[in-house]
Amino acid sequence: MIIEGIVTNKIQGFYNIKSEGNDYLCKLRGLLKRSDKRENCTVGDHVVFDSEGFITEVKPRKNLLRRPLVANIDYGVIQFAAKDPAIDYEKINILVLNSLYNKINPILIINKIDLLTEEELIEIKKNLEYLKTIDIPVFYISTLTEAGIEELTAFIKDKITAFGGPSGVGKSSILNLLQDSRELKTGETSKRLRAGKHTTRDSRLLPLAVGGFVIDTPGFSSVDLPPTENPQELIELFPEFNIDKGCKFNNCVHINEPQCSIKEAVEEGKISKERYEFYRRCYEKSKNELWNKYK
Repeated sequence: MIIEGIVTNKIQGFYNIKSEGNDYLCKLRGLLKRSDKRENCTVGDHVVFDSEGFITEVKPRKNLLRRPLVANIDYGVIQFAAKDPAIDYEKINILVLNSLYNKINPILIINKIDLLTEEELIEIKKNLEYLKTIDIPVFYISTLTEAGIEELTAFIKDKITAFGGPSGVGKSSILNLLQDSRELKTGETSKRLRAGKHTTRDSRLLPLAVGGFVIDTPGFSSVDLPPTENPQELIELFPEFNIDKGCKFNNCVHINEPQCSIKEAVEEGKISKERYEFYRRCYEKSKNELWNKYK
């Protein structure tokens, strides 16, 4: 008998697989086992296995996140706190780039809105308004009052959603509200999810009652730009630049060239000036640190 399912956990050579509501414990067979690579089969993979409990095929992936190692993510949550700590808008933009680079649809969550005055919340929404123009959903949430949780739950239903963000932004509290088993301790990620602060050897998908899964990802203190190889690859990570370009030069990088349609769109208010300035910073940093490697 051949069965298809999704890998929800991997530990010491065994794979927990969920298929049509049932759980199976399997191992790799044949070439999959002999290849002996961390990435040959991982959490999130859609697999085929037999009645003897051997995985015989790993289906093609749509993406792969390497920290933690998980495949086929539908949404990547970028989570920040409204206060304590304050929002880092530069990191938000960099994380959006990394999500798009990894072919993962980003979602932004702003937690702890109960700490804000109405005026402060309006200001944050104004600062993040540009995300609407590039189709990135923003959820404003309070784990104290559970505001926004119902809307977020409906949005990620039946999807695989990875949560990431700096420490102290309340990831564990939100994950506890989203999934029934309450396996994440507030302020400390469950040891079953991660053996240590920065290791992910026992990463796994946590089921949602409404369908789908969530997975926690390591916190971070810094984040790098995605390793693009040339200006065009960077430009592709800015969806608002994908307008009908009327640039004078086909290889225009929208920095110093004359008759540039992107710079004109910025002047006309069609593209956020802040986002364009962020693009310029990314361009200069990538030019100096990344692209010279590929020359």
